[in-house]
Amino acid sequence: MAALGLEAVQATNDDASLCKRAAVHLGYWKDPFISLFIRSSDRKAPEINRGYYARVKGVEMFIHKFLQRVGSNCQILNLGAGFDTLYWRLKEAGIRITNFVELDFPAVTSKKCHFIKKSQLLLDMIQVGDGEVMISNTDFHSNDYHVVGVDLCDLEQLKTKLSEAGVNESLPTLFLTDKFRTALFVNYEQVNMDDRFGNMMTSNLRARGCLLAGVNACKSLDSQKQRFMQAGWDGAQAWDMVDVYSALSSSERHKMEQIELLDEQELLVQLLKHYCFSIAWKGDMLSDIRIGIPDNM
Repeated sequence: MAALGLEAVQATNDDASLCKRAAVHLGYWKDPFISLFIRSSDRKAPEINRGYYARVKGVEMFIHKFLQRVGSNCQILNLGAGFDTLYWRLKEAGIRITNFVELDFPAVTSKKCHFIKKSQLLLDMIQVGDGEVMISNTDFHSNDYHVVGVDLCDLEQLKTKLSEAGVNESLPTLFLTDKFRTALFVNYEQVNMDDRFGNMMTSNLRARGCLLAGVNACKSLDSQKQRFMQAGWDGAQAWDMVDVYSALSSSERHKMEQIELLDEQELLVQLLKHYCFSIAWKGDMLSDIRIGIPDNM
């Protein structure tokens, strides 16, 4: 990937983090850690805030369903994690897992490592017992949390980095690849990119230098599922964000919707129709995961 393209992809982390910071500031969801990575953000449109609410809560929903099936002796690999605070939010909720690994470009992980080193709150939640913590310019390693700077296109370096992060191929794994016997891959991405609104999104991203190498898989929910089946996963499913939004807790959603009123509901629906969650699984244990609220959430 050309240098300009790499910089454009890396810049999407800044955009996403700013949007999350703006929504959290207004009270869409609680995240006491995002401000440690992004100090402030301009106000965003209500449609954007609700879209990020659905994105964050959708990820949480799939994680809870995964943990209900496999328990805490598992690992989560967060690809393109950016400044995501999921590890600390899970810790704050009392959820402990065996290994949590974040991967992103070294230019992004170096910033994240810098912010972690500056925050005693973040460090205190990572350092458990007498476990050793190792920090470099781009990588961070502790007992159960790892930040790894790597280009995912460099497969040989990726293998080395995963080994350094203590990734165990025998553990149930959320997110990564067909190398694991029991695994769930959760993907948030564009969909319906062949219609007029989708073409406009593609043009805007390309104008910023984001070439969307996987755009052919973003044509429909079916194409999103087929990419996983063709890669050898046991099964796959996909939902657009309208369905995911509707499946979230109605009481929480109603409370969130009172924060800001929408002038036009159609704009939100149009936005949500062009993003989706797709999942793929390895092993029978995870084959029946679907959208909806777990009983104990």
